[in-house]
Amino acid sequence: MPVGSPPPRRRPKNLAGYLEALSRPVFQAGISWRVVDGKWDGIRTAFKEFEPDKVARFGPKQIDALLANEAMIRSRPKIEAVIDNAHTLLELDKEHGGFRKYLKAQGDTPALATDLQRQFRFIGPSGAYTFLWMVGEPVPSHDEWPTARARGRSRTAKAGRRAAGERPVPGAGDNGPR
Repeated sequence: MPVGSPPPRRRPKNLAGYLEALSRPVFQAGISWRVVDGKWDGIRTAFKEFEPDKVARFGPKQIDALLANEAMIRSRPKIEAVIDNAHTLLELDKEHGGFRKYLKAQGDTPALATDLQRQFRFIGPSGAYTFLWMVGEPVPSHDEWPTARARGRSRTAKAGRRAAGERPVPGAGDNGPR
């Protein structure tokens, strides 16, 4: 995949594909997509091709090795989130008779996104969107995704007030004119 391209969109054939798709937004949170793209092959190798049975068995020794691995994004919370997410993925797969059945059991896209955020660590609204898009689930366009719309309205409102000469009060959030 060329650097800067969106991640590939394809329905995973196995749980490793789902764990990889869940892990990309975990590592993406707060980090340039260029860094994530550049390190992704090393991350995939370090996480044993995202085989959930293998990742779920990682313990303190493997975590320390990952933290020392220069091919990784060395964030303990993100590494631990991937390991916890492997456990959750295996539990949901067993509980529903397949992870894809879990996805389908959640109903519409907003309900599924909400449940993904509840079930998996480091998966927020953007991470849920990225995951669902990557695994070929139906999602609205990015501009129509609720968090994108909310952010857009917020920016538009702020820009409008600033254009009118209003300034936000420092340290008080965006609470109108000063």
